[in-house]
Amino acid sequence: MHGIAVLQDLYSRIFPTVRRAVAGLPEAALVERLDPAANTVAWLTWHIGRDQDVQVADAVGRDQVYARGWADRFDLPFGLHDTGYGHTADDVARVRAPADLLLGYVEAVAAESLDVLDHLSDDDLDEVVDDAWDPPVTRGARLVSVANDSLEHAAQIAYLRGVLERTGRA
Repeated sequence: MHGIAVLQDLYSRIFPTVRRAVAGLPEAALVERLDPAANTVAWLTWHIGRDQDVQVADAVGRDQVYARGWADRFDLPFGLHDTGYGHTADDVARVRAPADLLLGYVEAVAAESLDVLDHLSDDDLDEVVDDAWDPPVTRGARLVSVANDSLEHAAQIAYLRGVLERTGRA
């Protein structure tokens, strides 16, 4: 199996994992917090989409999916390059959206990421896309990092859902 095929398999797992963790949750559960500083299911889901969208688009020079009408649908007070990194508890609380909007965005980002991968070769993975780090970050390393972050957050959502369901809050 070649690098692109491995990445395609990896990226094809993100949205189904997020969908299983989020689908069917009532809107109150999407914004429930385990403590005042905790992330919510809504914020985590939005963040998965934003981080993947921004970083994959930047890695290949494409426009973000978010700029194609999704930013207007969410109507959040964050800029087009805001992924949620460094958000305060108040910022997390601002992300309020129904599950269908959150999942629709993550699904659109997933489709875009798979389309990006369809247009790359294994040789493209070695190209440096960020020389601000030591060592410089290659496209392949960036794509692995983004997928890893997405799946870590999807697991956080699944855990949070389980806690909310066991405690009668979802």
